[in-house]
Amino acid sequence: MSISGGGGGVGVGVEVKRAFIGAGCNRIVNNVSWGASDLVAFGAQNAVVIFSPKTAQILTTLPGHKASVNCTHWLPNAKFAFKARNLERHYLLSGDADGTILLWELSLLGGKWNHVLQVPESHKKGVTCITGIMVSEYEAIFATTSSDGTVHVWEVAFPANIGGDCKLSFLDSLSVGSKPMVALSLAELPGNNGRIILAMGGLDNKIHLYCGGRTEKFIHACELKGHTDWIRCLDFSLPVYTNGNAETILLVSSSQDRGIRIWKIALRGERKEEISLASYIKGPVLVAGTYSYQISLESLLIGHEDWVYSVEWQPPSASGEGVTYFQPQSILSASMDKTMMIWQPERTSGIWMNVVTVGELSHCALGFYGGHWSSNGDSILAHGYGGSFHLWKNVGVDSDNWQPQKVPSGHFAAVADISWARCGEYLLSVSHDQTTRIFSPWKNEASPTDRDTWHEIARPQVHGHDINCVTIIRGKGNHRFVSGADEKVARVFEATLSFLKTLGHAISQNSISEDLQTGVQVLGANMSALGLSQKPIYVQTELETTPSKVGNESLDTLETIPDAVPVVLTEPPIEDQLAWHTLWPESHKLYGHGNELFSLCCNHEGNLVASSCKAQSATVAEIWLWQVGSWKAVDRLQSHSLTVTQMEFSHDDKLLLTISRDRQFSVFAIRGTGTEEISHQLVARQEAHKRIIWACSWNPHGYEFATGSRDKTVKIWAVENQSSVKLLITLPPFKTSVTALSWVGLGNDRNNGLLAVGMENGLIELWSLSINRTDDGNAEVPAPTASPFAQLDPVMCHVSAVNRLSWRNREKSDEECSSLQLASCGADHCVRVFDVKVN
Repeated sequence: MSISGGGGGVGVGVEVKRAFIGAGCNRIVNNVSWGASDLVAFGAQNAVVIFSPKTAQILTTLPGHKASVNCTHWLPNAKFAFKARNLERHYLLSGDADGTILLWELSLLGGKWNHVLQVPESHKKGVTCITGIMVSEYEAIFATTSSDGTVHVWEVAFPANIGGDCKLSFLDSLSVGSKPMVALSLAELPGNNGRIILAMGGLDNKIHLYCGGRTEKFIHACELKGHTDWIRCLDFSLPVYTNGNAETILLVSSSQDRGIRIWKIALRGERKEEISLASYIKGPVLVAGTYSYQISLESLLIGHEDWVYSVEWQPPSASGEGVTYFQPQSILSASMDKTMMIWQPERTSGIWMNVVTVGELSHCALGFYGGHWSSNGDSILAHGYGGSFHLWKNVGVDSDNWQPQKVPSGHFAAVADISWARCGEYLLSVSHDQTTRIFSPWKNEASPTDRDTWHEIARPQVHGHDINCVTIIRGKGNHRFVSGADEKVARVFEATLSFLKTLGHAISQNSISEDLQTGVQVLGANMSALGLSQKPIYVQTELETTPSKVGNESLDTLETIPDAVPVVLTEPPIEDQLAWHTLWPESHKLYGHGNELFSLCCNHEGNLVASSCKAQSATVAEIWLWQVGSWKAVDRLQSHSLTVTQMEFSHDDKLLLTISRDRQFSVFAIRGTGTEEISHQLVARQEAHKRIIWACSWNPHGYEFATGSRDKTVKIWAVENQSSVKLLITLPPFKTSVTALSWVGLGNDRNNGLLAVGMENGLIELWSLSINRTDDGNAEVPAPTASPFAQLDPVMCHVSAVNRLSWRNREKSDEECSSLQLASCGADHCVRVFDVKVN
């Protein structure tokens, strides 16, 4: 995806491409769908996210929902992949917590997405499940259920020709009473009579079967009893062929009672008179028009140790031209016990057995919300409580051999702050999901011509509080960062030896980390039981013990969690490695603030860190300065009366800019940085905006700075003679609150720069700024100018507030200045990186 924009000079343009998106999955059942297109859809906050399991990269996010996305469903999904060989366009349904359902179209040829329509007569409460079947190549029937106690059934006809419109027909609405249904499945009944069967299950522990069709209403046919807790998932197989005839269909159900049941629905014949007392003893009889079907419990599968959230039949494989198919007798189940199982009947006895188990039965991890097959049945995907994906592929030739694969990852709550490494090797992000994550481009050595793919390579901090702010320590020495959370303590973390070696593999430059590695004695870190501090694992310990017993193997107390085994990663890690084996040890705690930490920044020299906390009074709103290394509090700055929302040092570290909820900015002159004797002087304090000031950024080449506010304005200011501040220019008002700013210079040109502006609605704009200095004191200086440079395509941007923007630090000052990278993070759980090419 790229865009072009004008402005900033004659013939000057800009090209913006998406380099990376990191996002975690909403923690809710039915949120993930694997399509016949071999793409996976899921909800991340208000966005619908699409990723490719083959590349482990998120391809795009679709904006449109105003509330959190609860469920997605592909038409056709993996079950109907055998029918979708010749389809050029695939469709996706997504439902949100407000009851809204949207339909999207994907053109496979160009990878282009199009928002087709919003389903009318939406639910009054959140959508909890969407299911659909393809009844022909261009027609589908889908059903939706909601916590409002209704189930809606629709028919949709897709255009056969490019440019045609989708036609949506409302078939029926079923009221299910005070106990909502949370699981649905649709199927065509065997017998070629055109009738549809709808199974639904939920809070009353029963499975309800309804029969209907395109021209007739859905009628309650019967109910199946047996489960003793909520029904969580239902899935019909396709009709099973025996002796060339499709006369039976199977339904699999899973429940919070930890059990899985398989029900057989067999065609009995056309005459209702045949229904006798004996047939009712076998099980319920389902009557659909002139046809009747015998229902019986085929099997009860017991094996999971916790709620079984999802069950799914293995997708059929096409035979011949794809008109006929073979339905494998194979079921995938996913449970909160953090395992997925594949069940198949034994060849001789026909008894269903668990033949494959993947995942881990451990006391310290929460489990899976759902599991899905790929369309060819060689891969299975789970999504878990931590917003994470887990993918296994069967790489065996003669026998099954399921191996974990790379998947996209990211935060599963709002991302509050980001910070680039000193030389831009990686991007660090912190989130209200209580984790700190490191994303890095991973050099593709197999094909050097390919673009680097980004991956999460470490999770240095897993905490017990929401994390609000972070800053990487600039300057020489090992990689370090300071983070601040919903507690009154700032914490300092230091890179481990295993991380430095992993980073060397990621950027294919072992020399970068070799000089650092010599002095690093810490191999990794262990988590404490409460998740508040991380203890170091030293290199000597690793040498003295076997890898499986690294750490305090003799201590069996609440203080310890299963010990981490620090590993050097030679390829991008999977979720289990990230969660336990890439932690950094905490080296210091910084005590002093009276409330939850809110903002942090480090100077360019890397010897001074400033911190602020949430505040309602002037004494609490003071800014603390900490000396890097000794970590002593060396000064306190008082100027604001409410929370200081952001701080930044000028390019030469002589000035510190602070902004606040009190609508004022302050500029301090800082003297004696790097020593224990720090002095400061308030240069200016000014009420700059009519509402909260959320964002600020210095000109990298001068004493100009920008401020952005909830009053929808951005203002450019200049510090004159380090004694006063004057307003240079006010940008035209934006459509919504300005929440993030970042200023970058264009090469060594001190007069021109780009200002990235992030807004509350998730959109990002680039503005060209020209300051126009002159070295001749007598010459007349032209007025500064600001012109719109580029508006990023909304599809590339966030779907809710941009929390921080940051330009990547270039490793060398003479590096090609026309190629820039901009990172952003937002309330939509996403971390994004854009390639910006200035022509």
